[in-house]
Amino acid sequence: MKRIKCVISYDGSGFSGYQIQPNKRTVQGEFEGVLVKMHGGNEIKVHASGRTDANVHAYGQVLHFDTSLAIPSTKWIKALNSLLPDDIAVSHVQQEDKDFHARFSVVSKEYRYKISRQQERDVFSRDYAYHFPYELNIERMREAAQYLLGTHDFTSFCSAKTEIEDRIRTIYEIELFQYNNELTMRFVGNGFLYNMVRILVGTLIEVGQEKIFPAQIKEILEKKSRIYAGKTAPAHGLYLWQVNYDN
Repeated sequence: MKRIKCVISYDGSGFSGYQIQPNKRTVQGEFEGVLVKMHGGNEIKVHASGRTDANVHAYGQVLHFDTSLAIPSTKWIKALNSLLPDDIAVSHVQQEDKDFHARFSVVSKEYRYKISRQQERDVFSRDYAYHFPYELNIERMREAAQYLLGTHDFTSFCSAKTEIEDRIRTIYEIELFQYNNELTMRFVGNGFLYNMVRILVGTLIEVGQEKIFPAQIKEILEKKSRIYAGKTAPAHGLYLWQVNYDN
């Protein structure tokens, strides 16, 4: 058996999230369905770096699966893309050691959130960027972001439905950059809790609207309660951009 790692991208608009759900279209369901065809009807389990919610996109999601098929990496890409639906694409395939795990071997992840700043909504980007035509103080948002860097208990910045008890995470980088009418927020960390990036975005937007002072971010972290952070930003502006491993 060989362990295969795949890097895939997908348009989250047509999925009920990454993880398999009964009677719903999911990325995992589509991918495993293709592997079943390639393996003569035998079920092949796929493991991902993490799940994404409905309408969340991925530019660099990472999967792994074990296979008995002797197919070169370049031909895996062609074979998978010929069978996958148009809203999923494989960009990279390589064989890994047996101790590699798409989820448990992760060193860091990068998410990006896109905000459309133009006054009139763009019908062609409505599924791929959050339309927010209101005034934002970007420098205040950058100042607030500095309080989020480092290792903290992010209970205030995750969904109240989060089941994981350990909510300590480390954020290495937060960057805000604007090109034309699109503002992108970039987050790099060792891991992210349920809805964490979207709540961080929603809170920074409130800072940009001058509803929250930048220094209040420290207080929000210390309170360890979801009620003190900002709104959860919509899912369709979020992208799982890159997953990093030791190699």
